Amino acid sequence: MEQVTNQTKFYGDGGKYLGILAVNFILTIITLGLYYPWARAKNLQYIYGETEFSGNRLMFHGTGKEMFKGFIKAMVVIVILYGIYFSALRSADSTFRLVGTLVFLIGFLLLIPLAIHGGLRYRMSRTSWKGIHFGYRGKLGELFGIWFKGVFFTIITFGIYGSWFSVNLRKYIISNIRLGNVKFRFDGEGGDLFIINLKFILVYLSLGIYIFWFLRNHNHFAINNLKVVQDDFPVTFRSTLTPGEIFTTSIVNVLIVICTLGIGLPWAIIRNMRMVFNNIELDGAFNPDSIVQTEESYADATGDDLLSMLDIGFDF
Repeated sequence: MEQVTNQTKFYGDGGKYLGILAVNFILTIITLGLYYPWARAKNLQYIYGETEFSGNRLMFHGTGKEMFKGFIKAMVVIVILYGIYFSALRSADSTFRLVGTLVFLIGFLLLIPLAIHGGLRYRMSRTSWKGIHFGYRGKLGELFGIWFKGVFFTIITFGIYGSWFSVNLRKYIISNIRLGNVKFRFDGEGGDLFIINLKFILVYLSLGIYIFWFLRNHNHFAINNLKVVQDDFPVTFRSTLTPGEIFTTSIVNVLIVICTLGIGLPWAIIRNMRMVFNNIELDGAFNPDSIVQTEESYADATGDDLLSMLDIGFDF
């Protein structure tokens, strides 16, 4: 295959995004929250549709109707868990308070990997590039194993194992993502992420100046360890993002938001996404024309809605 450079681009427009967010906000308020799934679908359709790789844009095919069904299921689960928790808090029985709190905590610990698994299956199935759909082939039991091992060791090591937990989770998720017959892989190591996180102390020692290098290092770790595997040949993504670009974009974004009393937030979000995506390249022998469809459709958006409600970001 020919050696080429495939670059990602983001073409979002702050004015258009403001219009989408404004309409979503108004309709969500008017419908007492019921429009929320349609708002999320509109938001994702715009963001994905403005993201381009190798001359072709992503598409998000999820609908408000699909997300509404998942939204109702997710709401039922959340309401039940919080109902148990608040009932326990108000109880005069200390045993019931203890049991109710434990059920609440364990329920959320179980809920997070369920949400990740279901959310990835739905989001990947509903995302396409060049008409080829993504897919997620992870198994819930295996994800549960990684999740509870990670939580356990992170707790007993007072957070030190968190870097390895994060990397192991990322490796499993990415290794199970497909774009037709193309696979993905993540080669980062927990020790490297631990060193990056450990250096956060330099942010305090430098009176905040090091934060731009810290963010650059996190970005490079996430992107430069990501590989696309085609015909058993891995090609690496590469980030060209610099601390200077992060500094400039961040300062301008803050000024935009402050000077417009928050109205400029959509422009700040779009500028941030342009900064990230316009600095990602895939160098090597990657042939987009040889990709064929292999993935099945999955229409249950419950996990995706749970991810949104729990504020857990696992976009690929």
